[in-house]
Amino acid sequence: MIRITRALAIDPADLSESFVRSSGPGGQNVNKLSTAVQLRYPVDRLAGMPPDMRERLAVLAGRRLTADGELIIIAERFRTQAQNREDALARLVDLFRQAAVRPKARIATRPTRASKVRRVEGKVKRGAIKRARGGAARDDD
Repeated sequence: MIRITRALAIDPADLSESFVRSSGPGGQNVNKLSTAVQLRYPVDRLAGMPPDMRERLAVLAGRRLTADGELIIIAERFRTQAQNREDALARLVDLFRQAAVRPKARIATRPTRASKVRRVEGKVKRGAIKRARGGAARDDD
């Protein structure tokens, strides 16, 4: 099992990999070997995933999440198939871990009197700088 959080883990049997030709570096091998990895994981198989985490995952994954609920990670950064497999798996786990973090709720606060005074003083100072740019006075006679 691939651990995401204490309560969540991915079963490696649910992962499916396919290998395709890479568009990145590879020299002569780029047209001969299939080094890029397409890692697919059906998100519905992750038992115990809270609904709010599922929503965050959908936002983070973007177009990588299909309409069928399958998450597709394509890794072609490296020249070898093994490195790309590790990279794809690491990116999948990282995506799930980011989705597992609940965002901190913002507590509305009011600006202090001192911060309001500083803001107004800054605006007055900036206005004075702009007024000083007037240049030479013109004669309209």
